[in-house]
Amino acid sequence: MFSNFVCFRPFPAIFLSLALAASASAEEKVLNLYSARHYQTDEALYTGFTKQTGIKINRIEGKEDELLERIKNEGANSPADILVTVDAARLADAHEMGLFAPVKSKILEARIPANLRAEDWFSFSTRARVIVYAKDSIKVGDVQNYADLADPRLKGMVCTRSGSHPYNLSLMAAIIAHQGEARAEEWARGVVANFARAPKGGDTDQIKAVAAGECGVTISNTYYVARLMRSDKAEDKKVMDKVGIVWPDQKGYGTHINVSGGGMLKYAPHKEAAVKFLEYLASDEAQRYFADGNNEWPAVASVKVANPALDKLGRFKTDALPVGSLAMYRSKAQIIFDRVGYR
Repeated sequence: MFSNFVCFRPFPAIFLSLALAASASAEEKVLNLYSARHYQTDEALYTGFTKQTGIKINRIEGKEDELLERIKNEGANSPADILVTVDAARLADAHEMGLFAPVKSKILEARIPANLRAEDWFSFSTRARVIVYAKDSIKVGDVQNYADLADPRLKGMVCTRSGSHPYNLSLMAAIIAHQGEARAEEWARGVVANFARAPKGGDTDQIKAVAAGECGVTISNTYYVARLMRSDKAEDKKVMDKVGIVWPDQKGYGTHINVSGGGMLKYAPHKEAAVKFLEYLASDEAQRYFADGNNEWPAVASVKVANPALDKLGRFKTDALPVGSLAMYRSKAQIIFDRVGYR
């Protein structure tokens, strides 16, 4: 019997596809999931779905671009039913490649807000991109908005991860959507002019760099902040003691958010199971797993969660820009970043 978890890397793609197909034919109640989410806490999602429905999940994990290319190459022979990944732009890439199939579900339409879904994919959790600053060197009043990161007052004080990373591209896409390309490029040039060092590392690295005095301010997705807040490690506690968190643009558009989400694939062999899985991800149970397990906010606003870090971060005004708009301007965001030297 084929295992219900398969790592993407060690085996040739054709063997994995054949194995999934064999498993699918051997079991009637099965779902084949391709996932670019690499969080141990997601195991609870899969266990919960199987317990509730009796449908076994066969899973392949991989990097986003690898999975998209794999599904494209498999074509009509693909055994995959569902693709789950992070970042609205990546979900939109799958849409533009013609990989998703439209889903009609009253449950999904009722529970997932309109700005967090597209015609053939749905968001199931959100994360915000916040400003993290050094308490001992930066005045909180100087970093209230994303625009402040380009202010000459912060020259030599800003550090970030790569401008080509989807998290930063999505933020830039939102700025383009709200303010236009010219003002967005002006902002990007200002941020580059304020760099303390060349972009490198991930969001956690940026937070630690601020705490260490390597730079004074950065931007980070909230679940990285929440992980450090919930950590029992002494060094992580010291990091969080030295930094402050700002919800940007609370008097304007609101703080930029991005999503995790998924959709049913065009050639899904188990379409009924696929829709059930998407509907399960919108259930109260699954929504709490996203929040309590990986420090993300539920896409379903009515769901109550018990996450001390999210509670401590508090409530904030979110940018209501439809997630589809982030994908619309992603290419322009990359062109601008390349032009201004944000790499």
